[in-house]
Amino acid sequence: MSFLLDPFAASFVQRALLTGALVAVICGVVGTWVVLRGMAFLGEAMAHGMLPGIAVATLLGIPPVLGAAVSASGMSVGISMLQRRGRLSADTSIGLLFVASLALGVIIISASRSFATDATAILFGDILAASAADIAMLAVVALITLVVAIGGHRSFVAVTVDPRQAQLLGLRPRVAHALLVGLITLAVVAAYQAVGSLLVVGMLLGPAVAAGRWTTRIPSTMALAGLIGTAAVALGLLISWHAGTAAGATVAFVAILSAVVSALAHRILSPLAQGRLRIRAERNS
Repeated sequence: MSFLLDPFAASFVQRALLTGALVAVICGVVGTWVVLRGMAFLGEAMAHGMLPGIAVATLLGIPPVLGAAVSASGMSVGISMLQRRGRLSADTSIGLLFVASLALGVIIISASRSFATDATAILFGDILAASAADIAMLAVVALITLVVAIGGHRSFVAVTVDPRQAQLLGLRPRVAHALLVGLITLAVVAAYQAVGSLLVVGMLLGPAVAAGRWTTRIPSTMALAGLIGTAAVALGLLISWHAGTAAGATVAFVAILSAVVSALAHRILSPLAQGRLRIRAERNS
């Protein structure tokens, strides 16, 4: 039992667990919409779009999260402008800014004297260094995410199912899409502290994909994704403690692994459940 509990006796691991749990809640809500709407590439682009802002903030000695927020917001605006004025498809616009942001971020980081340390922290996060201020910020972001998700649920569903019908119903699909992009921006900036800019998408997609196998309603998927994400954080921290691996990368890997395990479990258990239903039907007949 001590093998499981000893790591969480340390105060910095407790803060890391709470940080990861809040990130899991945020990513569980937002990741569900990312999966349903096929916006994974946008999420990946947002994560890499943060890199220049984080690098500049690191060099200037200001909180990296502020640079991440500004840079990710600029990324979303840039994608929108390229689509409207450049007459480019969404994938093309995202791809162009995705590579440009990543390259610019690396160029800026390379100008730093502490390149290796800065790059590691930026790309892979440092969840074990989470502070009380980080936790407070994540709690506020989680609250905002939940409020927007609940308030915009009807519009988000309508836009996902049939954008034209949503327009006819007066639900303003463009506004709904902008809100979703805003939520994705919030999520990737929040998750950056835990798993870094390269691994953010793991927290967005893994738990949401895993939860989607077992639920039929969107709110249920979000709730289960949050629980799976929290479990992934706890297991990732436990493995990292005993194996001496990078905490953020281990958490992200476990989050992705949860989707694989869920798929395998569903494939095994689904035929068994169907077989039981057939047996009951035969007995009743």
